[in-house]
Amino acid sequence: MAKTAKSSATGTKTSSAKTTPKSTAKTTSKSSSAKDALNRFKMEAAREVGVNLKQGYNGHLTSKQAGSVGGQMVKKMIKSYENSMK
Repeated sequence: MAKTAKSSATGTKTSSAKTTPKSTAKTTSKSSSAKDALNRFKMEAAREVGVNLKQGYNGHLTSKQAGSVGGQMVKKMIKSYENSMK
């Protein structure tokens, strides 16, 4: 989405459009493997708290269930960080 602003001094319009860099095959494979790892992590956390996740959209979950999965993920990340500091 581009924003257009009118310059008061010159009366010209300027545009500040958001641009995104083009993906390369190398970036895509890294991104894909990171997403896969995060998805595995999420599924593991869901199993630990007893939430039935499926691949793809999980709109059937309540806010409480979704929050418990996210909370479990955060707990595991903090524990992992603390263990790496020892």
